[in-house]
Amino acid sequence: MQANENTFLRNVWYYALPSHQLKPGQMLTQTYLGQPVLLARTRSGKVFALHDICPHRAIPLSCGWFDGEEVQCCYHGWRFNSAGRCTEIPSLMADQEMALSRFDVPQYEIRETQGNIWIYIPEQDKSKAKPPQFDIPTIPGFADQPPNLVTTIRFPCFIDHAVVGLMDPAHSPYVHRVWWWRSSQLNDEIKWYDPSAYGFTMRRHKMADSMGRIYWLIGGAPEAEIQFHLPSIRIEENATSRHRVCNLTAVTPISETETDVTFAFYWTLPWGWMLKPLMRYLISAFLGQDRDVVAKQQIGLKTNPILRFIKDSDTPARWYYQLKREYAQAMEENREFVNPVKSEQLRWRA
Repeated sequence: MQANENTFLRNVWYYALPSHQLKPGQMLTQTYLGQPVLLARTRSGKVFALHDICPHRAIPLSCGWFDGEEVQCCYHGWRFNSAGRCTEIPSLMADQEMALSRFDVPQYEIRETQGNIWIYIPEQDKSKAKPPQFDIPTIPGFADQPPNLVTTIRFPCFIDHAVVGLMDPAHSPYVHRVWWWRSSQLNDEIKWYDPSAYGFTMRRHKMADSMGRIYWLIGGAPEAEIQFHLPSIRIEENATSRHRVCNLTAVTPISETETDVTFAFYWTLPWGWMLKPLMRYLISAFLGQDRDVVAKQQIGLKTNPILRFIKDSDTPARWYYQLKREYAQAMEENREFVNPVKSEQLRWRA
């Protein structure tokens, strides 16, 4: 059983947005874990993130101007650099000395890799804030290549329900009723799982020929490996003797009622660009089905029920909640994280 409680995991990296959405000299505003964040890219290409509230009169800084180096508030012209330092208060007279550092804006740590921007969200209580405990997961074998295709869809739910819904191995025959994905016939599934860094991994295995018609595009049934990494990152690799297709699924909490799910695809298909319009449509349709069923789930969640899990198909969901609790406790107790997942064979019908 799992209590229906909404608790954000902090002191972790979350997916912010695809790199291509933020051009040099551009700024935009986003919300993460209910907090307003200004994201901007300097003229030289450096990405930075600030709390999107001016400390003077609480105007969003994103309502102002960005000259490619500094952000200026639209209310009284206060200026802030990429580190959040207050550099100018225009209304001050020349002889009115004041420590501008009193008005600095909180800055968020940002990393950019493989065409993706990540943001580190610490605890709001500064005494509990910790530096990053782990590196951002990357797609092996693609160096700093950006994704060939990326799509984001907003789910009307708390992050836990998006994560658990997407990792659920038993929902496909009922939620994804589309001819191009999988047969509706139930099959026995047997997979081995192992603990991995801040998560768990489904061991590499050969996919059945009937599992997905879309696999024909990469030369037949591939070998697959799936990793889950805290806080909400799934990396799937499908490889044949000719090609590799990898999918990064990142789930980002916007608020207690909204969550963004991003699919980023990397492939070695030389002709893959021709499939982009079709794949974008198929991915949106596929994710849309997950979004729609989660939207229906919100009706029942309003009653604040206890969620009842079964073995073995719900074991990955149980691991997710265990990993989340252990990480939060490790940060609270200032100790090393101990992965609660043990190697196990799971069996289900799907």
